[in-house]
Amino acid sequence: MMPVDNAGEGRMALSPVRTPMQRANPPGEQSADQQGLSVILPVYNEAEAISAVLASLHTTLHQMPRASELIVVDDGSQDGTSELLHQVSTPLRLLQHGSNRGYGAALKTGIRQARYPLIAIIDADGTYPHEMLPKLVEHMSEADMVVGARIGEEVHVPWNRQPAKRFLQWLSAYLSETDIPDLNSGLRVFRKEIAISYFHILPDRFSFTSTITLAMLSDGYRVAYERIRYHKRHGTSKIKPYHALDFPILVLRTITYFKPLRIFVPIFMTLLILGMINLSIDIFVLKDIGDSTILILLSSLHVILIGVIADLIVKRNSMKKNID
Repeated sequence: MMPVDNAGEGRMALSPVRTPMQRANPPGEQSADQQGLSVILPVYNEAEAISAVLASLHTTLHQMPRASELIVVDDGSQDGTSELLHQVSTPLRLLQHGSNRGYGAALKTGIRQARYPLIAIIDADGTYPHEMLPKLVEHMSEADMVVGARIGEEVHVPWNRQPAKRFLQWLSAYLSETDIPDLNSGLRVFRKEIAISYFHILPDRFSFTSTITLAMLSDGYRVAYERIRYHKRHGTSKIKPYHALDFPILVLRTITYFKPLRIFVPIFMTLLILGMINLSIDIFVLKDIGDSTILILLSSLHVILIGVIADLIVKRNSMKKNID
């Protein structure tokens, strides 16, 4: 591996403290700008696993026949992780947040600073199989994003997260009209330019991966899935029980942004059916149309009109984006 210059590092309020490293272009390969891979590793209090993860990633990247770089974003760690990152011999680019800003914010920082058009993200807790990166990158020739799907027997998802995960997966598949084997996997490869185009809606916290999955599927991008193992993590999970409430809201908000009728039509139909039932009772039993029936029917009309307007706005913005 050979060092490259540090140009452009001063553009952000970060602390780059290590020299960037990359592989030389193999004979016959296209230029690094066209074929290179930037691996983003967001880190927050991962002192237990970080050294082993970095060593494994370095081995994997060194064996790949393309230019590559490893960008580690230390998101305000306070458990000694920062000191370990300064001591490791693994070639990397280290960017640091002064305080904890969130998983999504760390990914955005790394993506902005990435040198190459292909972006790979992976967690620093040792749960994801780093050796699968080459296979995911290989499939990028026929996709815009390849997700490492945590399915099968060798997947260690904590039992207390499984019900929420299944519900979220079902809700996302229904709203996006697409089968989604794994909505929020932290191991995936995608194109930098596409990710940046969604930065205005991608959250700074744990919902980054879920949002970009739904956004790309809704916009018709090619999303492929590759079965992977998922190991038991080292250390303590950063996801708290109350975060489970954020994910359904995020899914609803994201789908409303891209496919509003998938939200508004079911609400309209529910109100319309309820209103018609009330109307039948009023006419045939009570012999008088009540205020509640009128209110429900008018509410159903308002809901579908708002949905149609929202859908027209989405389509107009999409047409404008395609023209631009």
